[in-house]
Amino acid sequence: MLRSFRLIRLAVLGLALVWTAPSFAQNFEGLDLGGQSKSKKKKKGASTTRSSKASKSKKKPTRGSRGKTPPAPVEDDAPAEATGPIEATPAAVTGPTSPSEATPAPAPTPTPPAAPANSGGFGLDLTQETPKTPAPTMSFDAVDVSGKTADRQRLDITVSLFKNDEYEKAAMSAHELLADPKLAGLHTEARYVLAKSLYRMGMYHSSLGEFSKLLALGPSTKFFKTSLEWLFFISRKTKNETVILDEIARHANQEFPEKYRNEFRYLLARYHFVRGRALDQVGQNADADKSFAEVQRLTLLIPKTDAFYPRARYLDGLASFRNGSRQKDAAAKRGNGEMLASVEAMKEVVRLTRPVAGKSADQVKLDKSLRELAFMQLARTHYGMQQNRFALFYLGKVERGNTQWLESLFEASWANYRVGQFEQALGNLITLSSPFFREEYFPEALILKAVIYYENCRYRESNIILQDFERTYLPVHDQLESLVKKNMEAGEYYSVLADVQKKNKDGLEKNETDVILERILRLALTDQDLRKTNDSILELEGEMDAFASRGDTFKYSELSKSLLEELKVHRTGLISKAGIMAKGKLETELVALKQLLANGLRIKFETTTKEKEFLEDQLKAGGRTSIVKKYKFSVAVSDDQLYWPYEGEYWRDELGTYQYTLTKGCIDRDTANRNVQSAEAL
Repeated sequence: MLRSFRLIRLAVLGLALVWTAPSFAQNFEGLDLGGQSKSKKKKKGASTTRSSKASKSKKKPTRGSRGKTPPAPVEDDAPAEATGPIEATPAAVTGPTSPSEATPAPAPTPTPPAAPANSGGFGLDLTQETPKTPAPTMSFDAVDVSGKTADRQRLDITVSLFKNDEYEKAAMSAHELLADPKLAGLHTEARYVLAKSLYRMGMYHSSLGEFSKLLALGPSTKFFKTSLEWLFFISRKTKNETVILDEIARHANQEFPEKYRNEFRYLLARYHFVRGRALDQVGQNADADKSFAEVQRLTLLIPKTDAFYPRARYLDGLASFRNGSRQKDAAAKRGNGEMLASVEAMKEVVRLTRPVAGKSADQVKLDKSLRELAFMQLARTHYGMQQNRFALFYLGKVERGNTQWLESLFEASWANYRVGQFEQALGNLITLSSPFFREEYFPEALILKAVIYYENCRYRESNIILQDFERTYLPVHDQLESLVKKNMEAGEYYSVLADVQKKNKDGLEKNETDVILERILRLALTDQDLRKTNDSILELEGEMDAFASRGDTFKYSELSKSLLEELKVHRTGLISKAGIMAKGKLETELVALKQLLANGLRIKFETTTKEKEFLEDQLKAGGRTSIVKKYKFSVAVSDDQLYWPYEGEYWRDELGTYQYTLTKGCIDRDTANRNVQSAEAL
């Protein structure tokens, strides 16, 4: 009987094994232990299973069969991911695969007949259906299926996340590797993945910080050259390319890839140009000469067929203009030669930036801006050489409504004044004083207007204009002087201007002091380098604010905290740099405003003197001598124009077309003298 019972027990056990035999799928992290050993070569076309963690996070279509995963999509301005050193590792073998690559689930197993409730109490009842509970979550380095170390598997998983466009997860995974001192041998590769992930996430300033750390390791490290390439891609994404100039200059002695060599030369020339101008401002002219010489040397290395040649030629022209201005007094012949070289350089820029079919929208926009700047520089060069009509010709080439248009109108007013075209000069000034441009900073415009009225013996009007100038700009002068005399830290000067920007952005109400400070802000931002640095600060602050829109996992991670701290440090450095520029600009403009106020007093004195002389002549002539006489004028215009008398109103389509008509002005002095002599004869 006992033997029979044992036979029955074995039969039941065998029957259970037969029923459960077809189920080969494992729920142990997707690892199939029922196949061949890993020492044998896997059959071609075999699919891999996936981890439970990957199956939850990945919802993308399949990327290909195992072992032949294609490279990640390549951006137009970023290096191909398949060519990077990290991507050469077979991460696709050990990392999680996409859902479509998992082994198909087997058919449901038939449920065996239920065993009697009383099975005899002999061990586990294998006839019962196994409960469907989720597989336990395991770390990726628990099982090494490829023969690699567990540490290397962790890096491969990070790379796989990057390839699958899961940039936030890839960045956090790379940061975890960097935080582990035991993985020091993998830190360089992990930081490279982190830097690229941040770039793909649009966090360009954070990405630049990580690439800078890679470059600081030296040219002998694995990713030095590719990190240099990424600097150029970051410069194209940021509003201001100068954010990478310091980094470019730091590695100026390195051999850049041929593809980016000319871009590197241009950026390095920009760095030396900005540095040279800063040295000029603080009076270190000898060092500035060296920087501008380096500008000219680097720009000569860029071939004419290169896309960066027009911009390089523009820098070369500016350097020649600066050298010519400095040498003109000491050696007139050499100075004129530099000026002529500047003119030829700008003319070539104009030719190279003509509208041509086939260019991209970005290139067309860049060419248009550069062409406009070249016209302005040509006009200034001719104006400085007393060739006013040439200056007017080039200023007229600046298109209405463009960035430099208001500046061109103002400078054309001075050139028109020099050649005696007072009506056109005053017409331009009417545009500048319109409500559309009330916030612009052109203090010298009122001085020019007062001078023109003085030249036409309109002394009363001249005095009224000067009073308006003092009422508007004397408080600005006092506030400027107060700021400069405080001798604050560099960053504090920028903070004063940043507070005004914040009030403008938030639409807050401004008091009288704020209105004056707003004028000072616009004054300071007329410096192009300061404006670009200010743009970089605002862009960096925008990147810091963008952390709030990220997912909670990334937003509250240790990586986010670390990146925010580094961005704050970077922001402090930029603010210090902007503060130095702001202080220098404010000091320069304070001197200029003092000069304008002094000129205003001088004009007022001259006006009073002239008025006194005419009154004396009038008394001598028995009251028959007048200061001004009526001019003869005509309202005739060309056939394609319409005469419309100005009555104080402004229309956008009329801006820049105003022409003031002087209806009265000085009488001839000879006529006045004859009147005096006739009176004395009587």
